[in-house]
Amino acid sequence: MSGRIDIACACGRTRLEVSGPPIIVTECLCDSCRAAAGRLEKLPGARTILTVHGASASALYRKDRVRIVAGKQQLGELRLTADASTRRVVATCCNTPIFMEMKGAHWLDLYLNLWPETSRPRVNVRTMVGDLADPSALPGDIPNLKAQSASFYAKLLWAWVAMGFRTPKIADTRRIDV
Repeated sequence: MSGRIDIACACGRTRLEVSGPPIIVTECLCDSCRAAAGRLEKLPGARTILTVHGASASALYRKDRVRIVAGKQQLGELRLTADASTRRVVATCCNTPIFMEMKGAHWLDLYLNLWPETSRPRVNVRTMVGDLADPSALPGDIPNLKAQSASFYAKLLWAWVAMGFRTPKIADTRRIDV
């Protein structure tokens, strides 16, 4: 996955263009991602973003490799608390979760449900399995990490170095309540 690819919300009105390969592709099992997914699923017409293992699956992309080509005005954000520094951004036209962004981060976690199933990036690792009451039920098909690893952080750092330590700004959004 080295070229450009177009991805979109369920109704197609909000579209993004991504270029190059993702930094890493994960299934996150942290309490925060699972709580946010549960709230996002309550939006009218929303589909689940959780995998069969209850994880939030996403491809982490450098911000300079993501471009919103349509529907920017339809983006809304969910924050788990009023002062949370992490936001989950949703296409309000059809309530499709689009990405998760941490304040000050140089990457976006693009939800894998944006890709058609046949061209979806392959998950490399499950993270934050230490937040589960019983992680032993997870399959051993990919690494199941208790927390993010040094390799995980090294990949993020290398991406930031490649970006010249820039942190591009992504769309301003309005808050939504769920």
